[in-house]
Amino acid sequence: MQRSAKLISLLLLSLSALASAVAEIQRVEPPFWWTKMPVKELQLQLYGEDIGHYRASVDHKGVSIVRQMAVDSTNYLFLYLEIGPETKAGTFDILLRNKDDETRVSYELKEREDLVGRNLGFDSTDAIYLMMPDRFANGDPDNDSIPGMLEKVDRSDPTKRQGGDLKGVLENVDYIKDLGMTAVWFTPIFENDMTPEYGAYHGYAATDLYKVDRRLGSNEEYKQLIDTLHSKGMKVIMDMIHNHIGINHWWMSDLPTSDWVHDFEKYGQTNFKGTIPPDPHASKADKDRLVKGWFVPEMPDLDQRNELLADYLIQNTIWWIEYSGVDGIRMDTYLYPYADYMARWADEILTAYPNFNIVGEAWVESVAHEAFWQYDDPGVDDGYDSHLPSVTDFPVSFAVRSALLAPSGSGWDTGLKKLYYTLAQDGLYSDPNKNVIFLDNHDMGRIFETLDRDEKLFKMAYAFIMTCRGIPQIYYGTELMMGHEDRGGDDEVWRQTMPGGWEEDSRSVFEKSGRSKKENENYSHISKIANWRKTSEAVHRGSFLHFIPEDDVYVYFRTLPDEAVMVVMNANHGEVSLDTNRFSEVLNDYTSGVDVLTGKKIDTKMSIAVSGKTSLILELQL
Repeated sequence: MQRSAKLISLLLLSLSALASAVAEIQRVEPPFWWTKMPVKELQLQLYGEDIGHYRASVDHKGVSIVRQMAVDSTNYLFLYLEIGPETKAGTFDILLRNKDDETRVSYELKEREDLVGRNLGFDSTDAIYLMMPDRFANGDPDNDSIPGMLEKVDRSDPTKRQGGDLKGVLENVDYIKDLGMTAVWFTPIFENDMTPEYGAYHGYAATDLYKVDRRLGSNEEYKQLIDTLHSKGMKVIMDMIHNHIGINHWWMSDLPTSDWVHDFEKYGQTNFKGTIPPDPHASKADKDRLVKGWFVPEMPDLDQRNELLADYLIQNTIWWIEYSGVDGIRMDTYLYPYADYMARWADEILTAYPNFNIVGEAWVESVAHEAFWQYDDPGVDDGYDSHLPSVTDFPVSFAVRSALLAPSGSGWDTGLKKLYYTLAQDGLYSDPNKNVIFLDNHDMGRIFETLDRDEKLFKMAYAFIMTCRGIPQIYYGTELMMGHEDRGGDDEVWRQTMPGGWEEDSRSVFEKSGRSKKENENYSHISKIANWRKTSEAVHRGSFLHFIPEDDVYVYFRTLPDEAVMVVMNANHGEVSLDTNRFSEVLNDYTSGVDVLTGKKIDTKMSIAVSGKTSLILELQL
C-alpha cells in the first residue's frame, strides 16, 4: 500500500509539473482582426513563457499560416496568417504544440464596419484643431489616478498630469465646432505608463500601442468620441510615433530581438538634424546619429530595419484605422526613423485606404528641406519618394513670426517680404496646398506671446493662416490668446489647461458668459473667418497669386475661374490707401468685394483704405 501511495503521489506530481509546463499566453497582438480587409496577411505576435518553443497550426476555413518565426527571446512567437476573401467572421483556435504538451489560443475575426463616413482623409477644405487631451477638460475625475499606474494627477505642478480625458473632449465638442473647426487632432492617446519623474501626459512615450491610456479613457470611449465627431460633420486625426517608445513599454523588459531598439550606449541622443537625409554631403556618422540616436533617454529608439518590427508597426496602424474609423494620421518625428521604412509605411497605408491622408512632422527651417519629405510628382526622380501627401509647414510658421515682428527694411526678406519669399519657393513642393500650415503648436511658443501680445498682429496672423494655401491647424487655447500670463513654466507655458475644464475652475471659457470681453472678441473673430472659410472654394482649391510687398503691404489672391478672394496685409501702424491698378490682372474681372469680417461692400475699382496693422479679406464680386 505504501508503495502504491508513493507511485500515485509521484504520478500526481508529474501531472502537476506537466500542467505547469503548458504555455500561458500573456499577450496576443493585435487582439482581434477583421474579414475582408484591404490587406490579406496578418502578423500575430504571441507572448508567453517559452512560447517560442511551440509550433502553431490552424484548422479554420479560409485561414492559413504562411510562416511562423521564433526569435532571440524564447517568450515570443510570430505568426503570419493569410485570411482568404471568403473567410467568415467568428472565433477560431490556434493550436500550439511542443514535444511535451499543447495549448490553444482563441482568436476572433470580426465583420468590418460599414465604410461610409469613416476614414475620410483631410485636405485644404478642413481646419484642424490640435489639442492635448490631458490639458483640455476633465470629464471623468474617477480616472485621474488609476491603481497600478505610475503617475497620478498633480494639478499643483504644470509639468504633471492634469486629468483631462476623452469624456472632457466629448462634453465640449460644440465649442470646437462653433469655432469653425472641421477636424480634431489629438496628441497621442496610447498608454504612457511612465514614472512621475519623467511624466508623459503628452502621450509620446507609449508603453502599449494597442491601448488607450486609462487615465484618458478606454478604446471604446475613443471610438465613441470619433463616432460623435463624425456625426457632427467633423473628422479626427490620430497622432502616432514610429520613431520611439517609452522606456516602460512592456517590450523593454524582454526584447524580442537584440536589434529591436538601437543601442543608446553606442549612439546616445539623436542630433535632431532633419536636414541630413537630403544632404548630399552628410557624413555616415551624422546619418547614424540622426536615425539611431534616442530622442531622449526615456524613449528607446526603434530599429525599423527589423522586418518583424516594421510589419508590427504597419499592422498596428491599420488596426487603429480600421477599429476607430479615424480619418487621418499625423506621424510624429517623421525625419528620425529610416526614410525607406517611412516611405514603405506611407505607401502601404494609402494603398489600403486610398481616401486617407497622412501628415508627417518635418521640423526643418528651409523650404527645400521641407519639400524633400513630400511625395514626388509622377516622372520626378530625385532618388527618394516618401509617398507622404502632407508635411507640417514649419517654414511658413517661422516666416509668419519673423514677418510680423520685424520691421520692414531694405533687406530682401525683412518684414512681410519674409512671407513673400517663403511662398515664392512653393514650386519645390509636389503640392503645397496639401501642406499643414500653422502659427503654433504644443512644441512652440504660442503665437500671441511671440507677437509680444499684440492683438492686432495676432489677428493679422490668423487671417493669413486661414486664407493661405494649405490646410490650417489651430492650437487649442490660442483662439483665446493664451500666453505668458497663464500658469506654467518652460514648455508648460504653451500647454495650459482650458479654464472651465475642471470642476474647481472659477469660470468656463467653453461658454460665452465665462469668457472675458477680449476672449469673446477673439473667439468671434476666428470663428467668423473659419466658418466663412468653409464656404470659400477659392480658398480651398484656388491658385495662390501674390505681389511683391511694398511699403509693408502684402497683397495676394486665391483664384478660381469664376471666384476670387483678395487679402491685403498692412503691417504699418497707420492706415494706407491702396492703389488697385497694380492688381488689375485679377481685379479687371471684378467690380467690388465684400469684407468678410464686416460685410461692407468695397469698390475695387477705386483705391482701398486699409487700417494699420490689419488684414483685409475681400470676397470679390463680378
